[in-house]
Amino acid sequence: MRIRHPTSNIERPTPNGVRDAGSLDVGRSMLNVECSPLQRGSVLIIVLWVAIGLVSIALYFANSMSYELRASDNRVNGLASGQAIEGAARYVAYVLEMYSTNGAVPDPSQYSAANVPIGDAHFWLIGRDPSGTPSSEPYFGLVDEASRLNLNTVNTNVLSYLPNMTVDFANAIMDWRGTNGSVSLDYATLGYVAKNAPFETVDELRLVYGATPELLAGDDVNRNGVLDANEKDLIGNGQVESGLLEYTTVYTREPNFHSDGTMLTNINTLPAREIYTFLQDEGVGNATAMATSISNYLHPAGATARTFNGMVDFAVRCRNFGMASADFSKMVDDVTTSSNTYIRGRINVNTASADVLTALFMGLNVDEASASGAAQTLVTYRTQNPNNLQSVAWIIDALGVNNPVVVALQGGDYLTTHSFQFTADIAAVGSYGRGYQRVKFIFDTSDGTPVILYRQDLSRLGWALGDDVHHKLLANNTTQ
Repeated sequence: MRIRHPTSNIERPTPNGVRDAGSLDVGRSMLNVECSPLQRGSVLIIVLWVAIGLVSIALYFANSMSYELRASDNRVNGLASGQAIEGAARYVAYVLEMYSTNGAVPDPSQYSAANVPIGDAHFWLIGRDPSGTPSSEPYFGLVDEASRLNLNTVNTNVLSYLPNMTVDFANAIMDWRGTNGSVSLDYATLGYVAKNAPFETVDELRLVYGATPELLAGDDVNRNGVLDANEKDLIGNGQVESGLLEYTTVYTREPNFHSDGTMLTNINTLPAREIYTFLQDEGVGNATAMATSISNYLHPAGATARTFNGMVDFAVRCRNFGMASADFSKMVDDVTTSSNTYIRGRINVNTASADVLTALFMGLNVDEASASGAAQTLVTYRTQNPNNLQSVAWIIDALGVNNPVVVALQGGDYLTTHSFQFTADIAAVGSYGRGYQRVKFIFDTSDGTPVILYRQDLSRLGWALGDDVHHKLLANNTTQ
């Protein structure tokens, strides 16, 4: 006997325990209830949200890995550019050892200074154009430290005539390095005292009373010698106005001896009987007459003995005695007017800028017009006559014996044509132009072998290679 439920119409087993096919109907009914259209849609939505969540997580981790990959790539390129800088420093040492013998300034054609490859990285030597030609792009090459004024030997007059300088700050510099102690400057308000000793680095100027970014760097914030687009033109002339850091050094030291250690011949102390032998050995023409004239000047009859004040004074006197510049150049590497082991603070007239030369001349009481005109004449002459710069005698060819600047220079030992300290301002990037770094090195060759005197990281100053290099990197599918 079959019994059906009054409402569900589902057959139930009979008392004797026999079940019929109604149980299958119950299963079908339950299945139909669980998989209704509404519930199936809800399940689909939940599945989609779960899928979206999983995809989002995957994308998040993929993006994180992309950033990590770029960061890792930047770190690798940073290491590569760092190693390129170390390699560049070794290269510069090699260049100086090969081409800076006897105080010569290496010719830019003798070495590579721009976009030099080292592995996947490249380096540049940020320099200064000796011709002084205005440019919107950096000049690449070594920088001669002797083209600058030595903070430890220059006087207040010369410093005060530099561009973007003040007399007060020039006096503060003298006070800082002076040994008499501070007189009127209140360093107590700055939390320290004046050094009252020679400068050890140019960056020490930051500690001098009254120092400001405008005085020290001018508008050349990244110190690459040009006015970049992101730098403020302080006076609105469209050209870079550099500060004191551009014009000064503390490293100029010229040895008064040969590379083998033997001293140069001091013409002021050379016995009269040996002057002729010296001139003859040097190949100077008409040695007899020249020796007689030099000896008579140093030891005038019935008068006190005299000396040559410096190499310019010696060159002028020799010119007046009838010696040609070519003959003077023959002996310039072997003769001196000083008995010191080293001569400090001389300026290399072959590389100094017109601003530095003008400040020097005005500091020797030459009027501004004459000083500025002579400085520009010298810069122009050396650009047009690069093969006639072996000795300081060329300034006589350029200006004339009676020029007020030449007369003023005879009063001391201010100029040279030799250099023994050089700056290698090295900037490097890794592959794809990434990992930019910049380090400045000061090399000294005065003892024969190039050694590094100073090292300073300048990466903090930002991009200093100019727009042209940047655009070329971008054109090669690279980025800074």
